[in-house]
Amino acid sequence: MLTTPGLGLVFWTTIAFLLLVVLLRKFAWKPIVTAIHNRNQAIDEALKASEIARAEMANLKAENEKLLVQAKEERDVILAEARKMREKIVDEAADRAKEEAERIIQAANENIHYEKMAAITDLKNQLATLSLEIAEKILEKDLAGDARQKELAEKLVKEVSFN
Repeated sequence: MLTTPGLGLVFWTTIAFLLLVVLLRKFAWKPIVTAIHNRNQAIDEALKASEIARAEMANLKAENEKLLVQAKEERDVILAEARKMREKIVDEAADRAKEEAERIIQAANENIHYEKMAAITDLKNQLATLSLEIAEKILEKDLAGDARQKELAEKLVKEVSFN
């Protein structure tokens, strides 16, 4: 009989249990169920928000990739334009330098020609002056007499006639 409980004990235990269940149902069960329900809703909302955020992140990532591709294309276009512009500027500068060099060379050639002509003219003038001085000295010496003057005049006339 030690192992079997008494009928009174079972009765009062059952009543205490039922009373406890009623009290718990009336005062504790609703707040616990409401808290669990609210927590489930919060978890569901958080999951939905995370799915929305994941979708937005995927969209943002796709947009970023598109923007990156577009920026690379624009960069390539800008670089190509810059290369063309650089080549154009270099070509124009080379053309201008070539034209300037040709102009300088032409001016130098003209200057050299004028200097050469001036030097030749100066040399001719000096030669003519020197020749006249030499001729004058020779004539003074050689034409001291009248016979010698007459002979020279006849010789010059003959030479002029033949030329």
